[in-house]
Amino acid sequence: MGPTARTISYRTEPLAGVDSILAAHLQAIGGDFEGYRNHCQRVALFCLALLGDPAWEDKLAVTAAHHDLGIWTDKTWDYLAPSSAQARAHLESIGHADWADEVTTAIDNHHKLTAYRGGLSPLTEAFRRADLIDISLGIIGFGLDPAFVRAVRGAFPNAGFHRRLLQLASQAFVRTPLRPMPMMRV
Repeated sequence: MGPTARTISYRTEPLAGVDSILAAHLQAIGGDFEGYRNHCQRVALFCLALLGDPAWEDKLAVTAAHHDLGIWTDKTWDYLAPSSAQARAHLESIGHADWADEVTTAIDNHHKLTAYRGGLSPLTEAFRRADLIDISLGIIGFGLDPAFVRAVRGAFPNAGFHRRLLQLASQAFVRTPLRPMPMMRV
């Protein structure tokens, strides 16, 4: 363990809120359900560890479950706006419209290539980092204990998620070669 790694004693059990939200979208996600569900759980647990406070769990469950959801519900590779709209509608339906700006800012910036420097909350940058930890298969760790990252990855197997993302990216490149990654931000 390097000098910047933190020992994390956070859980590796799923966030029930993520599963509850995703269950409503099972049909839309179809055969990609297990892979997306596990990606959401990994990102949520990495983010919870980065934030260092379990009080974020409910807000984080909404963010994680919705962050890429537009890929399936709206059948688009340009999925940030549809994903944010679904998160906002969900929050209104459960009486937490007051969380909408914070959650949608995290969703809209989770593929930002540079650090998020806005002042809304620590959720956005922690979520951006957590997603990058997962997309990089744990190669990028942002100071999380590699044993913790491996434990989370072991508890929630990839189930073809990264392979599916590569397929979708390839299809997008063929359709729109000048803008193959519309979700990326600088």
